[in-house]
Amino acid sequence: MAETAGTKLTLEVVTPEKVVISEEVDEVVLPGIEGEFGVLPGHIPFLTALKVGAMYYKKGEESEYLALSWGYVEVASDRVMVLAETAEKATEIDIKRAEDSREAAEKILTAGKEDTEYEKAQVRLEKSIIRVQIAGKK
Repeated sequence: MAETAGTKLTLEVVTPEKVVISEEVDEVVLPGIEGEFGVLPGHIPFLTALKVGAMYYKKGEESEYLALSWGYVEVASDRVMVLAETAEKATEIDIKRAEDSREAAEKILTAGKEDTEYEKAQVRLEKSIIRVQIAGKK
């Protein structure tokens, strides 16, 4: 950890539609393509791709959760910039809709549809499972 590093990180989560989060936090945990990783103030800078998964950040004793779908993250010693295809806070997720999406995807997968439908259903299933998990953390 660098001696000049502050005690907070500036976290920004942006999608093509909006800025989802822009605030000071203590810690961020993200779903990288190589696995989950955490970032604290003073982290070594890097850039990596993100996969579908759960993200959370801490402010003091409080943790906030988001469901992410693909993107990139740029980490600096005092900043984490997330550019995601989608990012939903736990409080914004419609759990009924997420469960319905999961069920529909499971039906397509068990029916053995064409390759493109099957691949889309796999993605849909993965996203809906994450959304249901995150919605439970409200």
